[in-house]
Amino acid sequence: MSEQNYDIVILGGGSGGYAAALRAVQLGFTVGLVEKDKVGGTCLHRGCIPTKALLHAAEIADNSRESAKFGVRSVFEGIDIAAVTKYRESIVATKFKGLQGLVKSKGITVIEGEGRLVAPNTVQVGDDRIVGKNVILATGSYSRSLPGLEIGGRVITSEQALELDFVPKKVAVLGGGVIGVEFASVWKSFGADVTIIEALPHLVPNEEESVSKQLERAFRKRGIAYKLGVRFQGVTQHDDGVVVTLENGETVEAELLLVAVGRGPLTQGLGYEETGITMDRGFVITDERLATNIPGVYAVGDIVPGLQLAHRGFAQGIFVAEEIAGLNPILVEDVNIPKVTYCEPEVASIGYTEARAAEKFGADQVSSYEYNLAGNGKSHILETSGSVKVVRVKDGPVVGVHMIGARVGELIGEAQLAVNWEAYPEDIAPFIHAHPTQNEALGEAFLKLAGKPLHVA
Repeated sequence: MSEQNYDIVILGGGSGGYAAALRAVQLGFTVGLVEKDKVGGTCLHRGCIPTKALLHAAEIADNSRESAKFGVRSVFEGIDIAAVTKYRESIVATKFKGLQGLVKSKGITVIEGEGRLVAPNTVQVGDDRIVGKNVILATGSYSRSLPGLEIGGRVITSEQALELDFVPKKVAVLGGGVIGVEFASVWKSFGADVTIIEALPHLVPNEEESVSKQLERAFRKRGIAYKLGVRFQGVTQHDDGVVVTLENGETVEAELLLVAVGRGPLTQGLGYEETGITMDRGFVITDERLATNIPGVYAVGDIVPGLQLAHRGFAQGIFVAEEIAGLNPILVEDVNIPKVTYCEPEVASIGYTEARAAEKFGADQVSSYEYNLAGNGKSHILETSGSVKVVRVKDGPVVGVHMIGARVGELIGEAQLAVNWEAYPEDIAPFIHAHPTQNEALGEAFLKLAGKPLHVA
């Protein structure tokens, strides 16, 4: 048995883990990064990047179908799933190669193998003990299921959905959150019939209600079916497909059932509880500075309760490296982390919904404006409908921005600056938004809340 010693040992090489490693070596620390699979984690290999590659292929498919209205003659002949897979895998492979090179060039030691926390300062990998003055837990998440719903056969998770070598004719999607609506969007563009089953009253239920309703209208227009406010009861499989039974007695027949009911913390069997770390339903409990109850042990990413987003884990990794270095980094609350759902149309948001802002600040202290993209030139050119809604405290800062429409994810940068810098609409109104861009829609909303609307009443 050998022992390796580092300033910081990181268990998990996903978005949170490798970001912590890169920032830590910048700050002069030695780092041992333990990873049982591939650096980059779920986001790079089974999540964000490959799914967005599929969504881009889906966008191309839709564009080719609709090209005649723009005066471009093309023929949509179908989906070559083998070619789509090659494209998707090439994106992932290129990003992975680049990340490997970056990690190596920075002098980070990657320890390949399954690690287990055996002491507050020690991770065991096989016969080797990896000892750190500080330890960062960054083991990520897995695709959840529901009690009694077993994954297998024609009941699949997003990981298996990515690897399909065919386009299903008919799919049922259990869960109308981010993962569910993104795969539903892809499959519809690829030619499948899709039905989403969501127990809550709306699709993307964590978003502003008006945005959820607009997404439902857009999906209905696209021919994506959904059943809202009804719970899953059971599923049976047969040679040709599945029959999904709902609690209200309805059934949905499909070729496959995608289970997209969220992700759980990947912590079981890794020695966290045995080492004395406070846990709750599998999550690692930390203070607001991401420190666990064990001195010198921190946690980042999906194993920490809150939003499960790759960029949250990435930012938390940087935060903890700087915290260990004594730099007292700025804390960004979960509510002020940008969220983007990359279905068609896209959904992007940051900050408080109007309802939550009313709860926090008082209903009489909150105002909002929702700008319809029908008035935006670039959105008209793109033939997208949707809106940009800005929520502010009266005579105070912008506390929320909520958007729906093609490509609105690209607008979230300005939105997050406005919210996190606590800008007033009056502060932003004088700044110039290039024309014609969708960004002007944000500008119009800020102008309205600043009391000087131009294109709106």
